[in-house]
Amino acid sequence: MAKINKIVKNNQISEGAEEKSPGFFQKLFAWVIIPLLFVVAILLVIAQFTNTNVFEKASEVLPFDKKDASPSNTKEIDEEILLLKAEIKEKDAEIEKLQRELDDAIAEKENQIAIQKDLRRKIEELESGKLETRKDLKEIVKTYENMSAKAVAPIIAELGDEQALEILSNMKPDKLSQVLAKMEPKDAARYTELLAAKKTIEPES
Repeated sequence: MAKINKIVKNNQISEGAEEKSPGFFQKLFAWVIIPLLFVVAILLVIAQFTNTNVFEKASEVLPFDKKDASPSNTKEIDEEILLLKAEIKEKDAEIEKLQRELDDAIAEKENQIAIQKDLRRKIEELESGKLETRKDLKEIVKTYENMSAKAVAPIIAELGDEQALEILSNMKPDKLSQVLAKMEPKDAARYTELLAAKKTIEPES
């Protein structure tokens, strides 16, 4: 019994000794973490008074991804940016050139359309004038045909060759022969020759 009591007593003493002795984490906290926090607090206070950005200084001291911030990689990025800018500039120049060509083509087309419209208008005016001239000529020829051949012959002889030919060439054949018969022989021969030449140049359709 005395032996058992002694063992129990020894166990109680050892447990008490273990409880009193500090553990590893307690030692770490007491000797490392607390002093480190104290130093950090002092540094922060000093940084506050000296207007120093602690985080910038820490970024300079702490390790970082050297691959991303290496001078060679930065140079490659700059060169790529320059190439992209040059390509964009080239595309813009090409777009401007095509736009100018398109504007020129549109302007040229509008100019051609305006010219075509002007030509059509002039043709219509000429056609209209031509019709009016033919109408007037028919009226004149009709008037001469209603006159006697003896009265018409000296009038025709006084006209210019072009006007005389227009009237004579539009007369009916029987009236024309009557008028030529009442002319002087030399005038009749001359107009007959001119009428033959006119018919050769402008054959009837």
